Amino acid sequence: MITIDFLRYRNLAIDTLTIQPGNTSVIGPNGSGKTTFLRICAGISLPDSGTVIIDGRLPRETEIGWVNEFPDRNILFVNGFDEIASSLRFRNLPCASIDSSVRSCAASMGITHLLKRPVREMSGGEKVLVSLAAALVCHPRVLIFDEYDSHLDARSITLIDHILGKWGADYVIRCTQQMDTALRSDHLLFFNSGRILHSGNPQQVIPLLEGTPWFPVFGGC
Repeated sequence: MITIDFLRYRNLAIDTLTIQPGNTSVIGPNGSGKTTFLRICAGISLPDSGTVIIDGRLPRETEIGWVNEFPDRNILFVNGFDEIASSLRFRNLPCASIDSSVRSCAASMGITHLLKRPVREMSGGEKVLVSLAAALVCHPRVLIFDEYDSHLDARSITLIDHILGKWGADYVIRCTQQMDTALRSDHLLFFNSGRILHSGNPQQVIPLLEGTPWFPVFGGC
């Protein structure tokens, strides 16, 4: 369980929040604090006050995979293989183990053709897939995605949902503008002006969004 208490950072203010294992979607207008919230949950930013505890541990003590909205900000290496292998190499794992893990991960995602391709020749969607593979290859307990799906078509999003279902992370937290993705979540958080206005499962939250851009055009759940 992820517990957040009396969190304050810039415009973000969350008095108390509990996130159960499963898939959590974060939605809301631009500038509402969604990315800030994800960065704090990932341990990238530290709050001014308050706590985030993931199964009894701080975010920086937890294995977390992170994928940024902008793939070019994620990728550090020249080709797909080196990018996916980077976190394993930082752990000083044996070369044979790294090679096997990278190829297995790429095969499960259908991106083996990207292993030797230079990053500069990849499309935005291909860069997202490589960044996702780099996050998944270490089998983190927590996966956090900041609107990664804005670069993907519906087929790729469905593929990734299938992959995530098999990968077995305890928590998947993602900011998304795709309401189809939000509706498939176990838990939905709606942010506005740095605060969580609504929290619950989609069946509880979606009816509260009627009259806003986040209410599905087909009429809810």
